[in-house]
Amino acid sequence: MAKQKGIVPLVGTLGGLNFYYLKGKPVVRVAGGGFNGKAIKTKPSMQRVRENGAEFGHCSRVNKAFRRALQPLYAGHHLGYFHSRLMTLFTQLKDLDATSKRGQRKVSEGVATPNGLLLLQQFAYTPDCILKRVVPYPMEYDAASHTLTIIHFDIQKLPFAVGATHVELCFGVLGFDFETLEHELYLDTPRVMDTAATDSTLVFQVAVPPNAPGIPMGVLGVRFYQEVNEQLYKLNSADSVGFGVIVSSE
Repeated sequence: MAKQKGIVPLVGTLGGLNFYYLKGKPVVRVAGGGFNGKAIKTKPSMQRVRENGAEFGHCSRVNKAFRRALQPLYAGHHLGYFHSRLMTLFTQLKDLDATSKRGQRKVSEGVATPNGLLLLQQFAYTPDCILKRVVPYPMEYDAASHTLTIIHFDIQKLPFAVGATHVELCFGVLGFDFETLEHELYLDTPRVMDTAATDSTLVFQVAVPPNAPGIPMGVLGVRFYQEVNEQLYKLNSADSVGFGVIVSSE
C-alpha cells in the first residue's frame, strides 16, 4: 500500500491498481490477490475462513443492534471508531462460548459465562471519556430495584471538559437480548449540575417492566455543557461525552 500523489486523487481500479481512501487519505495498492468467492465457499482448506466469516458476521449484527440501543446516550455526538472498538468486545465475548462449534460461537453464550458481564462492564466504550475516570465515586447498583446510588459525590473533584460549565448524568437500564437482538433502554430523568452543586449522594431509579427483553444492565452516561447567555449548549470534544455499563454490586 502506498500514498497517492497528485492534484486530483483517484478512486477506483485502473491499470491493475486500486485507488481508494483510508482514514481520509488517498492510497493505492495492487488490485486482486487473496481468495476468490468460489474457493472460499467450496474448498476444504478454506473451512477456517468460512468459520471466521460466519462468526464475524454474527458479531457485526450484535454490534449494530448494541450501538443502536445505546444511541440515546450519545445522540448528536460522533464516536470515532466506535464500531471497530465494539467488534473487539463482541469478539472477546464470542470467544468465551465454550459449548458451540467453531463457526457457530455466539456472543449470547459468552455473556452468560461468569466473565461475560464483567467484560461488558470493564470495556472502555468511550476511551476519551472513561466513565470511572470522569465519575470517580463509589457506585452501588441494585439490579432488583433498578436503582443506582453514587456516594461521596463531590462536584469539585469531577474533571470537567475544557469550556464546560455544567455536567449531565443520565442513568438508565438497558434490556438487551443478545440472542434475538431485541432491546429497550429505560431512562431516568437526567441530572444536570453546575460547579456549585452541593449534592454528596445521588440516587437514580427507573421502572423496568417484567417483560423487558434480555438481560437488564445498568448504564450511566455523562455529558458536558457550556452555558452561554443562560442557555446550555452541548460540547462536541472527544472528552465531553462518555458512558459505561454497570452491573449489580452484589
